[in-house]
Amino acid sequence: MAASLLLPLTGCTTGDGAPREAGDGSPVVVAPGRPGEESRTLSPGQAARQRPDDSPNAADRAYVRRMIEHHRQALTMSALAPERASSDGVKRLAERIAAAQGPEIGAMEKWQARYPAPAGAPAGHDHGAMPGMATEQQLRELTQAHGADFDRLFLQLMTAHHEGALTMAGEALAQGNNGAVEEMANEVVAVQSAEIHRMRAMG
Repeated sequence: MAASLLLPLTGCTTGDGAPREAGDGSPVVVAPGRPGEESRTLSPGQAARQRPDDSPNAADRAYVRRMIEHHRQALTMSALAPERASSDGVKRLAERIAAAQGPEIGAMEKWQARYPAPAGAPAGHDHGAMPGMATEQQLRELTQAHGADFDRLFLQLMTAHHEGALTMAGEALAQGNNGAVEEMANEVVAVQSAEIHRMRAMG
């Protein structure tokens, strides 16, 4: 996703520092020009129209919808660690994942409430089509594992899960249009990339 850069609008002032007004008495703002170009004086209405349109597109909506389910599976997997893991490192990792991804789900659900899907938009999806998602069989194996076996399987499945999240975030950054989704995707890339490195070192 190309970064949506808002024009930094600053109040235009007279020489004595007082706000300048247009001929009709309304305030004006200054839109800095590109390198080598002069700034332009705009009315507030004109300035608002100059702001890039970051309305959510289909890629933004698909990312948020799918990532909520992706995160929920990570929480399900992490909730198994306290009773089944033998490694303190795995237990702490699971705690960090739950502490990060729980609030992220909340933020994405708030985004969905702010930008409800248009009529006719897809409401569901095939979990298996999402990269990194553990299968039902893999989840059963993880639930039945204990000790070192759990640690090994948890790290294996969660590493793949995180790698899938990076793939999804990359797609959103390349194809989406909404600034808030871009921020969420960048956060996933930063946090989960670091956790992948940590899990590989633990394995």
